[in-house]
Amino acid sequence: MKIRLYNATILDLNSGYDIRTGEVIVSDGLIEKVIYDKDKVSYTEVPDREINCHGNLLMRGFNNAHTHSAMTFLRSLADDKPTPLWLKEDIFPNEAKLTDDDIADFQKLAIMEYVSGGTVSAMDMYLRPDVTARVFADAGMRAVIVSGLNDFTSSLEQLQDEYKRLNALDPLISYMVGFHAEYTCSREKLQRLSEIAHVLKCPVFCHLSETRSEVEECITRNGSTPLKFLDMLGMFDNGGGIYHGVHLTDEEINIAADKGIHVVINSGSNCKLASGIAPLKKLFDHKVKLALGTDGPASNNSLNMFKEMYLTSVLCKLAEDDAACMDASFILDMAIKGSASCMGLEDSGLIAPGKPADIVMMDLNKPNMQPLNNIVKNIVYAGSVSNVIMTMVAGKILYMNGEFDLGFDPEEMIARCNTRTKRIVSGSI
Repeated sequence: MKIRLYNATILDLNSGYDIRTGEVIVSDGLIEKVIYDKDKVSYTEVPDREINCHGNLLMRGFNNAHTHSAMTFLRSLADDKPTPLWLKEDIFPNEAKLTDDDIADFQKLAIMEYVSGGTVSAMDMYLRPDVTARVFADAGMRAVIVSGLNDFTSSLEQLQDEYKRLNALDPLISYMVGFHAEYTCSREKLQRLSEIAHVLKCPVFCHLSETRSEVEECITRNGSTPLKFLDMLGMFDNGGGIYHGVHLTDEEINIAADKGIHVVINSGSNCKLASGIAPLKKLFDHKVKLALGTDGPASNNSLNMFKEMYLTSVLCKLAEDDAACMDASFILDMAIKGSASCMGLEDSGLIAPGKPADIVMMDLNKPNMQPLNNIVKNIVYAGSVSNVIMTMVAGKILYMNGEFDLGFDPEEMIARCNTRTKRIVSGSI
């Protein structure tokens, strides 16, 4: 399908964050043409659909670089507890009751939240990767699935099988090698995983240095802090990423920079679980690759990238005692370009010919976006999911003006998710 988006304000995240007026032509999942008003060139072809943007903003969509989508069923169920109790009493016992159909529906609920909030792709680590891949592909949304290897629910053989199958499944789906965390995997399993990553020449992803206790326990077990320990195993010789990275030492920050390891900041979850504030400014100064993610809806509790951008910006300023720390434009870069790079996706912030048509339309006419002194800063400091008019992935409009096109009925899905959650929490079969 060929779609013409006209009468638009267009944000280019490269070249000094240019903002120009014009129109965008989308065809076969890609941006075919961008025609700026100043060039005074007319589009003469007849598209399949024309959409008047009424001066609203077109920009590349957000890429959520760390999440556990199906944990929507635990939203506001497991709250206000220390992390170890949160996991032991609420998360692990309820997750053990999940069926494939449960996970599929809870993923669909998350996808609704993603696209209505301007998110076009998610880097998801959860149980049953095959289910996740099928659900995202059927809905038309991009997903980068990360294996959650651990000592309890998965194996190295399963990981290698999924790597081959899921990377060939659908153009919208890719699969990355990963493990849940150092503290849920034996040293032997981690060593074998590192060897597999070397054979595949692939990056590796995991949770790391989220809490002080995690770091202290790793030192007790291995005589080293987590990232340093994993680096000694050669885990990140082909790059990769770590989720959270709150309690990294200076030595580990240098390792991350040297190995090209992405650090995915999860400010909402880190605040809610009292994990701490990630050293964003220090990571930036050491030229560490940075990305942004929400973490799962059990620990955040939302999948809202606007909230994540705001928290990441202001927490850094607070931690550094410097209101000029980390310009809003860089935080927006993290949510789009940095996260895409981490996920192995097209990392340009451009709306330009040949680029994937993963586009969001933002309502500039709502009070929270006015006056238009600085659109980029408005997005980071004042923007909201309520400003999202349209979310397009690979040229298909998945959400527009409150309506979803995801291959399922939204109201029915919400009802089913509530029924499934009640069954799981009550312990009934």
